[in-house]
Amino acid sequence: MARLTVRTEDHPPYIITRVQHTDTAEDAILTEALRILSARLSRTGHTFDSPQSVKSYCMLELGGLEHEVFGCMFLDSQHRMIEFRRMFTGTLAQTSVYPREIVKAALACNAGAVIFTHNHPSGSTEPSRADEYLTSTLKTALALIDVRVIDHMVVSAAGCTSFAERGLL
Repeated sequence: MARLTVRTEDHPPYIITRVQHTDTAEDAILTEALRILSARLSRTGHTFDSPQSVKSYCMLELGGLEHEVFGCMFLDSQHRMIEFRRMFTGTLAQTSVYPREIVKAALACNAGAVIFTHNHPSGSTEPSRADEYLTSTLKTALALIDVRVIDHMVVSAAGCTSFAERGLL
């Protein structure tokens, strides 16, 4: 949002805000909904016990983005949400993911399990060979610190694909 401050000698400063997106109000609502959902999940110790509950959460978190984002749902040993982190942000078609940073974050959260998620702004939720290789690499790295990889979700605004459901883990 662009801000323009107008001052006159006789009046206090006024701030004029120009709205650049017509979706700003919707974005604010979605941001607040995510904040409330995350707080509820943390407070209630919600267990992600089905791919559908994870899919719904991931689609809400990343589905509508216009650039790729790779995120991690850090879970305790009972698969209750500890924290969701947007770990890496990329471009329209790709993002760089660093296993070392994910291992550090898992240790910092004291996670027992993790679910990876990233979006495809193109709308396709079909995992690429690179997605499969990355998941395998991350799974190997996290196994060294006893963090279990539960799933990897590829999301778009229209849907979600689970690696676990496809037998890719």
